[in-house]
Amino acid sequence: MFDDKARSGPVIKIKRLAHGADLDLPRYETALAAGCDIRAAVSAEAPIVLSPGERAMIPSGLAIALPPGWEAQMRPRSGLAAKFGVACVNSPGTIDADYRGELKVILINHGTDDFVIRRGDRIAQMVVAPAHQGSFEEVLDLDETERGAGGFGSTGL
Repeated sequence: MFDDKARSGPVIKIKRLAHGADLDLPRYETALAAGCDIRAAVSAEAPIVLSPGERAMIPSGLAIALPPGWEAQMRPRSGLAAKFGVACVNSPGTIDADYRGELKVILINHGTDDFVIRRGDRIAQMVVAPAHQGSFEEVLDLDETERGAGGFGSTGL
């Protein structure tokens, strides 16, 4: 691991909950990583087994306070997806700046074998990003573009 004290993003206040007291805090594994790992705060005596097609909300044992104008996005870990078919159901899952509850990750097993989630397993990555609120203006017509209403694969494979 490297010294991550020179970060350019916001300071995120983090609270360990009782069931996550012994787990590592989120951290960036490399100097240029966009996401920091989130760990499973499941009971050591009762790992969670996800059967194929099953989903579960996995606790992290953490709560955060993001500054206004920022969000956190919970994303799948590519290794879990590639090796086991395990992904986040709502990806990216958005954590708003005013949310103060426990961070949880909704995992789904798209694989063919049971997948075991053990205490401390890295189950997702969290990306912190700016989040701007827009304003909405109702109009009768929108400006024309070359693409127009084309979408959903309209530009080909």
